Amino acid sequence: MTLSSQLDQDGHLTDHNLWTKDIAQTLADTLDVQLTDVHFRILLAVRTFFDTYHHSPSTRPLIKYLSKVLPDDEINNAKLQQLFNTGLVARHVNRLAGLPKPPNCL
Repeated sequence: MTLSSQLDQDGHLTDHNLWTKDIAQTLADTLDVQLTDVHFRILLAVRTFFDTYHHSPSTRPLIKYLSKVLPDDEINNAKLQQLFNTGLVARHVNRLAGLPKPPNCL
């Protein structure tokens, strides 16, 4: 089974349980991003958010949550944009974490 057959029309995994670090890197390749330890800390934290609250976080809750659980990484919107090479932070952080597109997201 190819990865593309496991993605919805927006490029998100259809089943978040299929996620692996290799899949995350394949998805990150579409943004020209090489994932590092800080990326994976963020992606794993976002997956924890999803497991806890049963939905993908939009930008403000995402940044608030990451700032709380990863204080040493000093997360803010500009840093996420730089790390993930996109202005659509919540959309692509959730996508790389193997999660559905957040509600009200482009």
